[in-house]
Amino acid sequence: MKKGKEPTAETKKVVYHVFTRLFGNTNTTNKPWGTIEENGVGKFKDFTPKALKEIKKLGVTHIWFTGVPHHALVNDYTAIGISNDHPTVVKGRAGSPYAVKDYYNVNPDLAVKPENRLQEFEDLIVRTHAAGMKVIIDIVPNHIARKYEGKTNPRGVKDFGANDDTSVEYRKDNNFYYIPNSQFEVPDIVPPLGGEYDASQHEPFIEIPAKWTGNGSRMAKPDRNDWYETVKINYGVRPDGGYDFPFLPWGYDTESYKVHFDFWKDKEIPDSWKKFRDIALYWTKKGVDGFRYDMAEMVPFEFWSYLNSSIKMKNPEAFLMAEVYNPDQYYNYIKMGKMDYLYDKVGTYDKLKDVIQGRSWPDELSHIQQSLGGIEHHMLKFLDNHDEQRLASPEFAGTPERGKPLMVVSATISTAPVMIYFGQEVGEAANEDGGFGTRSRTSIFDYVGVPAHQRWMNNGKFDGGQLSESEASLRDFYKRLLNFTLESTALMGEFQEIQYANRYHVEGYDTGIYSYVRWSDNQKLIIVTNFSSDNSSSFDLKVPNLVIEKWDLADGTYKLVDQLYKKTKLTLTVSNREGVVPMTISPSESFILQL
Repeated sequence: MKKGKEPTAETKKVVYHVFTRLFGNTNTTNKPWGTIEENGVGKFKDFTPKALKEIKKLGVTHIWFTGVPHHALVNDYTAIGISNDHPTVVKGRAGSPYAVKDYYNVNPDLAVKPENRLQEFEDLIVRTHAAGMKVIIDIVPNHIARKYEGKTNPRGVKDFGANDDTSVEYRKDNNFYYIPNSQFEVPDIVPPLGGEYDASQHEPFIEIPAKWTGNGSRMAKPDRNDWYETVKINYGVRPDGGYDFPFLPWGYDTESYKVHFDFWKDKEIPDSWKKFRDIALYWTKKGVDGFRYDMAEMVPFEFWSYLNSSIKMKNPEAFLMAEVYNPDQYYNYIKMGKMDYLYDKVGTYDKLKDVIQGRSWPDELSHIQQSLGGIEHHMLKFLDNHDEQRLASPEFAGTPERGKPLMVVSATISTAPVMIYFGQEVGEAANEDGGFGTRSRTSIFDYVGVPAHQRWMNNGKFDGGQLSESEASLRDFYKRLLNFTLESTALMGEFQEIQYANRYHVEGYDTGIYSYVRWSDNQKLIIVTNFSSDNSSSFDLKVPNLVIEKWDLADGTYKLVDQLYKKTKLTLTVSNREGVVPMTISPSESFILQL
């Protein structure tokens, strides 16, 4: 397939990823396996106009609210017609947001009045738009909760599996895969709810026949490490790997979403495709501006062409991002599946983690960036999210300050969006034992508080009133960096590494130093970071002939001003079409030097 040069957006996008039920929780009890009453929970209403204004001022364009669709959890909402979920097929007490129970409503835990939960979320959409930001929520197409139960389906919408033939393993229009003549058995797991739940005192969870588990296990009794709380959705992929849907024609990688939309108009497609299209368009109509797709590579990219083109026909500006971890499939999911953005985890994220943990030099970052070629703009950068160890945790960077150079590179090396996870900007390290969730990751399964974030929240004032001096300084750093990315034309322009011109040719250019240039017609940047948290480095940075020629710089001296703090002022001297910048850079320091 042809890989032409990618068009880029006019300005950077910055995504603020927030775990919705944790954001507004002021409770500091953090009892392992604590109940909602003991440990507290945040609500939609906690995203006040003031809170949203402060997020916007941080330099944010989009908020990804995680855990919004109603998912399985251990709480009693039978008074408003919601059935209880069985603790043996719920992870934690608060439940995994990736075991969705009802796609046409929202998590009742997040509402002040659970019976009014949908309206409370719609009000949050309005508030977020009023604050000048776009709204993203999750869609999890690969799997749903074992006990899916749509209580507020729009007219004509039937639940997943309602029309399935359960006597066979597979049929194209079945929503699930079945294990005929079997009964689901809970895997050998530790007792739910930290042992509080005694299975002998309750009716067991019944599923006859058993279904395939979300990660693809075909066992009636899955392994404890399988996604046993979920069941896999059938997209017309036969058990032998064959497909019961049309292939996209050759050359559709260069076609627009409108052409893709037209292609699917008269095609016979599996029922699950239609169900997820209807779900996405339901939320689009309510004002949701985009979606984050969980484990997208477990679903054929032809489905994504169908879904994403349908969404784009309703909202051409929709922000569509996905988890895809197989680099060999990036191009297909972006070009054929019409994804806007994929996680750049296997490349940039993993390399940065290796660098800060001393397993690698940073030089290979240049190769990773250049290897992305025509899909560079689509590879979203991040350092922190709900799946990964916190940047500031001992298991990752060790301290928030050691994470700073990683953040500068993530935000400036590419034209792609950059994402931060709530609390990252104040150094949250996730030291809590939530129960099902373990430390180093902010638990997505438990009712917990997020201590550093709570200090910024300051009991709902959202003014950072309880932050330490170092935490406040860190948030100021993030605010400066992210706002700079929004305003910089160079960051939407060209990239050129200058690492190799310096690595083996410049005295004092230590192993932790990494440098590159970014430029547009009206802005020229030299970016230098020091990944060492122990050593200052002094050297004469070389700006090679290739860059001097591209920038069309005559011999002479040029002033350079750091754009983060405006305090560092250096000089670029150009002689015989080569440039030199004498500098000293402190441990964990970064410069974004503008010509």
